[in-house]
Amino acid sequence: MNQTRTLGTPRLLGIVWPFIAVVLFQALLGGVSLYMLSAVRGYVAGESLWSKGQKDAIYYLNLYADSRDEAIFNKYQSAIAVPQGGHELRVALDQQPPNIEAARVAILKGGNHPDDIDGVIWLYLNFRHFRYHEKAIDLWRVGDAYLVQLDAIAREMHQRITTGHASDADIKRWKDQIFAINENVTPAAKAFSDALGEGSRVILRLLLVINLATALGLIVLALMRTHKLLKQRHAFADALQLEKDRAQITLQSIGDGVITTDVEGAIAYMNPAAEALTHWKAEQATGLPLAALFNLLDENAQADGFTLIEHILSGQLSGGSEHSKLIQRLDGSTVSVTLVGAPIRNAGKVSGTVLVLHDMTQERQYIANLSWQATHDALTGLANRREFEYRLEQALHNLTRLSGRHALMFLDLDQFKLVNDTCGHAAGDELLRHICALLQSGLREGDTLARLGGDEFGILLENCAPQAAEKIAEVLRQTVQNLHFVWKGRPFVTTVSIGLVHVTQNPTTLEASLRAADMACYMAKEKGRNRVQVYHADDSELSLRFGEMAWVQRLHMALEDNRFCLYAQEIAPLGPTESGGGHIEILLRLHDESGRMILPDSFIPAAERYGLMTSLDRWVVENVFKIIAQCMAEKRNCPLAMCAINLSGTTIGDEAFLDFLREQFVAYAIPPEMICFEITETSAISNLGSAIKFINELKGLGCHFSLDDFCAGMSSFAYLKHLPVDFLKIDGSFVKDMLDDPINRAMVEVINHIGHVMGKRTIAEFVETPQIEQALLEIGVDYAQGYVIERPHPFTCDSLQRRPARPRPLLFKAPGTFR
Repeated sequence: MNQTRTLGTPRLLGIVWPFIAVVLFQALLGGVSLYMLSAVRGYVAGESLWSKGQKDAIYYLNLYADSRDEAIFNKYQSAIAVPQGGHELRVALDQQPPNIEAARVAILKGGNHPDDIDGVIWLYLNFRHFRYHEKAIDLWRVGDAYLVQLDAIAREMHQRITTGHASDADIKRWKDQIFAINENVTPAAKAFSDALGEGSRVILRLLLVINLATALGLIVLALMRTHKLLKQRHAFADALQLEKDRAQITLQSIGDGVITTDVEGAIAYMNPAAEALTHWKAEQATGLPLAALFNLLDENAQADGFTLIEHILSGQLSGGSEHSKLIQRLDGSTVSVTLVGAPIRNAGKVSGTVLVLHDMTQERQYIANLSWQATHDALTGLANRREFEYRLEQALHNLTRLSGRHALMFLDLDQFKLVNDTCGHAAGDELLRHICALLQSGLREGDTLARLGGDEFGILLENCAPQAAEKIAEVLRQTVQNLHFVWKGRPFVTTVSIGLVHVTQNPTTLEASLRAADMACYMAKEKGRNRVQVYHADDSELSLRFGEMAWVQRLHMALEDNRFCLYAQEIAPLGPTESGGGHIEILLRLHDESGRMILPDSFIPAAERYGLMTSLDRWVVENVFKIIAQCMAEKRNCPLAMCAINLSGTTIGDEAFLDFLREQFVAYAIPPEMICFEITETSAISNLGSAIKFINELKGLGCHFSLDDFCAGMSSFAYLKHLPVDFLKIDGSFVKDMLDDPINRAMVEVINHIGHVMGKRTIAEFVETPQIEQALLEIGVDYAQGYVIERPHPFTCDSLQRRPARPRPLLFKAPGTFR
């Protein structure tokens, strides 16, 4: 009990704490000393800069008095800024409380290094009443007073010289004053420098004495404690034995197997965990060679050519790294372990070895599970997309070495979302498991079935002829169709759309194969679902879809790179000129990767098919509003044209777009009556409820609406009664041929008449000749738009300005009369 108390941690600290305290004090004292000397050095450096600055300032001010050159005065200002920084530092620190932030700025202005800031401030605040420091500060104030006088002279001189009122007498007077200041400030600066130097030397001597005294104290304390430490030596030996006993208990308690041997490999000790791993008792194994307990195998279950002792003594199992091995016990069973071994050294010589074995059975099982989960789908147990793409890539690679034909299929369940939406995800998961089992039963051994995500599956048929692959695909389609899935008494019809690609030796890539299969599956769905679509490279429909899919990426990049641009085209009145700023339509254009101009007909179909129209419409609205806001700021009192902006049917049905529009109207302060939204007749009728709600919401703000391409689809005029639009745009297909086709002219007349009866104004598109304009004027159409009116041009602020009235053709109703 007494021994434990003597050598316990508190007793040991009781022995060494004075040493620690003195060392810490010595370190603290050294740090304070260095910090103080660094601060003094900062003052010395600052004084040097101050002195140089005041000399340079006096020199440049004298030179300025002679030359009256503004550049010389600027040099004076740069030179005087350094001593002014010192002046501002002292003033900031003399405040109550000190203005530390202003002091930091002043130190930097004075030219000191940023690392000196804290030391300079600390020394000033804590040692300002120190005799040498106080003397230096008094001299500092004297020097600052002269510099204040100098700067007052400089400002007066600069003001008089720049205004041309400086006489020779003034110059002489100023130079005399500068000379007097120079005569007085130089002794003050030298006295300040001497005071700083004397103070630094005193501090250095003081710190040296303190450090020497501390060192002597440490020596005396070391001598006093050494005697006591020698008396404790025997107690430490006893404590070592105690620690050995504790280590023994620890080894018996840990879960890893620990085996120690002598230098020849004879077993000296085994803990219980090692007994469990080797199936040997420690008393039976003691003295036996290590090889008697188990054989060491590599990862391939082959016998290792070296003994464990050789491994340990050569350092192959040391260094803290773990080495995975199999050990084979005498009963033939094996267990996976990690080994860590090291030689036991005594007085520099190897006296034995220690081997630690960790049972890796559970870890291996966990790793195997993780590996399986990384390559398989948790719900169905099939290979996942990552594993499927890996196997496909391997199959494509094999085609480059060996001849053969593979088949790749993409399968997409038809109306699967209906099951999830009506019966929940549990029903959808059960249906997926049923279908996976059916699909697997219809494949050959060695074929790969994978779940690519959601209700999409992939199948890889390696070394499969085209006819056989198509037959398998048809069988799978029929099998899924024949499945009668019932969930809680509710039956569901299941069908699948399959895209099939024949993969031959022709050079192909993983991406190209997957894209072709995906496109073929997409076409199978577009053609009515529940069918097999075989991919052919020369298929015109597939080529069209490929082109549209390529446009999707290009449009995303164009939005990111801001390569879209806006054009404008006038919509001119055919009757008397309206009051206001006129009417223009905003048109969208795209600059491709090489800078060429692309018209909307090339990219709008892809944008509509793949859901990008809302993004494009948002871009158009925001950029139109930016230009209008800019123009309103520049032309405050000029009337601006109404801008017609085209919106897609998808955008009309997007409720979030209404919130976006309200935000844009507020953000850019655009009067809503300046905006006319154009929607096509087809999109309005196909989303009639959404269109009516959309139009009414924005008309409530003051916006106008135009129904574009009216009668292009030969829709019923009855729909027009439900759409509260302001303008009808007569489809250009009727207008451009109306002079040659009496039916088209009649259509224009009917649309114009019905529009007027309903109180709507009419706009004719594709007005490309004066003759067509004359005919429209005879019919009574309100507005015309086309090349004869104005060709599209880049949309700028000038586009919004009112156009001068253009000459119109005379309208002859009958000989001798006109309207």
